[in-house]
Amino acid sequence: MKPIFVIHENEEWYPPLAEALESRGLDYRELHMGSGMVDLSATPADGVYYNRMSASSWTREHAAAPQLTVALLENLELHGRRVVNSSRALDLEISKARQCAAMARAGLRFPRSLLAVGRDDIAAAARTIAGPIILKPDCGGKGIGVQLFSSADVLDAHLKSVDDAVAPDTPMLVQAYIEPAEPVIIRNEFVGGEYLYSVRVDTSEGFELCPADACEIDDSACPAEAAANKFQILTDFGHPNLAPYKRLLRDQGIEIAGIEMITDSNGDVWTYDININTNYNGQAEEECGIAGTEKAGMMAVSGFLGHLSGQLLPSQEAAE
Repeated sequence: MKPIFVIHENEEWYPPLAEALESRGLDYRELHMGSGMVDLSATPADGVYYNRMSASSWTREHAAAPQLTVALLENLELHGRRVVNSSRALDLEISKARQCAAMARAGLRFPRSLLAVGRDDIAAAARTIAGPIILKPDCGGKGIGVQLFSSADVLDAHLKSVDDAVAPDTPMLVQAYIEPAEPVIIRNEFVGGEYLYSVRVDTSEGFELCPADACEIDDSACPAEAAANKFQILTDFGHPNLAPYKRLLRDQGIEIAGIEMITDSNGDVWTYDININTNYNGQAEEECGIAGTEKAGMMAVSGFLGHLSGQLLPSQEAAE
């Protein structure tokens, strides 16, 4: 039996996982990466390490947390420690451009995308796209900084008229906008590399959407306050993309994640985001009737970690 170490930097997203681990009586420790140090000459403690580092850490004044965590993960992997969501997973979490490369390797359809730095190159990248354009930070999170422009000319005018339209040294993803058949996305959740459930997310009020309970604290930051309306869990969802999603996660060393997709008016499905710091909306799980069961997000995660650590046996889980 080994302890479970939870690697993260977000105090608001941590409690639901801690509660699920405690409900099973599991031995777990918190590794908060908002500050601190990593001793690269030390042998790390034995255990199961769950990486929950977020791309949006910079919005909580933890901009250095991903780099600190990469060093930690590399040292853990060097010493053969069991890591859930590897250093490669974090590499994808903090770069939407590298996610596009992973999607291409998996044979998935994703929007035309270009990575650019600086106003002139962003404008030049936009001119290669016919139609509306999405501009987003390569390292984003929660939809922060995502903007929609009706054309390359409109984007160019914006860049020229707004002094701080883009930071001069921030890589930006310039991406073709996919007009959805409905203003919704489907987020497909995987735990332990296996499909858990899908969530229908209403995006009609904007891009800053995250199916996390913490986002409901401030609806100006994330319009998730009406969770029953915004997030609907689909228990009978089936789609051909689920199989390649599972392969993508396996090939990239990702075990817990949410992968988002949309369907356009022609019925074509586009994949556009892989989120390894996946969150689950408790109210939506209540509405669906799975809260507190093994099908619920954090209960599935805690069960998976419990099995990996040797603290939870199959017979124990069945009894619970």
